[in-house]
Amino acid sequence: MTVPGDRDQKKASRRSFLAGAAGIAVAGASGKARADNPKNQPPNVPEWTRSLGDGVGVRAYGQPSKYEKKVIRRTVEWLTATPESSVSFTPLHELDGIITPNGLCFERHHSGIAEIDPADYRLMLHGMVDRPLSFTLDDLKRFPRVNKVYFLECAANSGMEWRGAQLNGCQYTHGMVHCVQYTGVPLKALLDEAGVKSGAQWIMAEGADAAAMNRSLPLAKAVDDCLVAYRSNGEMLRPEQGYPVRLVVPGWEGNIWIKWLRRLKVGDQPWHTREETSKYTDLLENGKARQFTFVMDAKSIITAPSPQLAPLNKGFNVISGLAWSGRGKVARVDVSLDGGRNWRAAGIDGPILDKACVRFYYEFDWKGEALLLQSRAIDDTGYVQPTKQALRKIRGVNSIYHNNGIQTYELKPGGEVENVEVG
Repeated sequence: MTVPGDRDQKKASRRSFLAGAAGIAVAGASGKARADNPKNQPPNVPEWTRSLGDGVGVRAYGQPSKYEKKVIRRTVEWLTATPESSVSFTPLHELDGIITPNGLCFERHHSGIAEIDPADYRLMLHGMVDRPLSFTLDDLKRFPRVNKVYFLECAANSGMEWRGAQLNGCQYTHGMVHCVQYTGVPLKALLDEAGVKSGAQWIMAEGADAAAMNRSLPLAKAVDDCLVAYRSNGEMLRPEQGYPVRLVVPGWEGNIWIKWLRRLKVGDQPWHTREETSKYTDLLENGKARQFTFVMDAKSIITAPSPQLAPLNKGFNVISGLAWSGRGKVARVDVSLDGGRNWRAAGIDGPILDKACVRFYYEFDWKGEALLLQSRAIDDTGYVQPTKQALRKIRGVNSIYHNNGIQTYELKPGGEVENVEVG
């Protein structure tokens, strides 16, 4: 809920900010003057205006500005055993809007990237079906296609936080999530083509990577909204995202979105594979483990300010972040400046789609006091993102999966931001 007077205060703060900006030198995020070249600043004619730039075709595939070269996926060397079975993190703190550029989508591999010749690619569909089938890539492209925007979150996203604040950065703590537009074939269309036998309840999806990564998928979910996708944000999938074909399982944990999809076997029970027994289960306090916890519950994170960004300046500022829910649409996002004691509704800008990220903003006038920044998402089922303490009371601290607890950032008087926890 908006505190009375907040809106007028924000307008006044914005007017003061804009009025002051017209008469002062440009300053960096730290409040100190940047190392700019005055010769390139108005009213002078900058150097880049005095000569011709690169011509058409010189940059064969569009690249970001050289001044944005720091905006890349990053790894944590000690987090996994080998690069072939590892993860890179999306730079969420450097992005805005809801769509993740293809080159910045996080990676998770179990045996490295499979390099597949599309001419040799085949997708097998067999098991409890009337007609076992094998599809080429061209076959799949001849089916009626759909375009859908969905988030994809690794079950281990934020997993280091179960025992307390760990990696000091939005990218490293929450960067195993992205949101893109997928183009592909509804899985139901392929199953209808093959004809599913009576009694079938599950599908085993298998990848063509060296690990033959596989997971059991309930048939009910498969025919509801799953896709066999070959494009992401308009272009063909990148190799690290499953080229030429991957499975899309909206709202469910990322490990079941099998990449380099080569086989779908229909059966009457789950397969209880390695990745759904010894892995991707939630170890509880009593030693028992929850299995098949597919859904990624409502979650939100503040992406700016962030520990990886430059310190904040006093005055008018905008908190920005992402929210999503595997159960449906995000209905509301709240922001707290005092560690969860008081909550104010944030504004959501842009489309609000089923099982997709939304972008939220909250404007505030910062006077330099210490703050504890939080956000919480509420989805259209009424589910409210819990605190970490509430999760631990139910789940303990043994798991590394499905941590959607509220994140806290401490904004210090000097403008620095740190990943912390509150009691």
